[in-house]
Amino acid sequence: MLLEFLYSKIHRATVTDANLNYVGSITIDETLLKASNIKEGQKVDILDVNNGERFQTYVIKGKADTGCICLNGAAARKVQPGDKVIIVSYAYFTPEEAENFKPTIVMVDDNNKIRAC
Repeated sequence: MLLEFLYSKIHRATVTDANLNYVGSITIDETLLKASNIKEGQKVDILDVNNGERFQTYVIKGKADTGCICLNGAAARKVQPGDKVIIVSYAYFTPEEAENFKPTIVMVDDNNKIRAC
């Protein structure tokens, strides 16, 4: 049996842009992707702290060290630049694998620079 657990998250990132005219997804700074073990194309949940919205999308890699957190397409309607979001990924584990697994948690400042992992 496989169970779904938290795999990683970027905690309280600041939305830098919302681009309604893009096909869809969330663009995330490459530095944050590497630190969080989130991959381009991976499905993620977006939790908007400001308005309570919770939705899923997929990841596009943004330019490193820019702090970019941009919601694209329909998701742009669910956030505003300046909103705080939690970006969450999950993985399936056997009970034995889950026993010792520790998720990756990336804490960022108001400019989306890593302050703790």
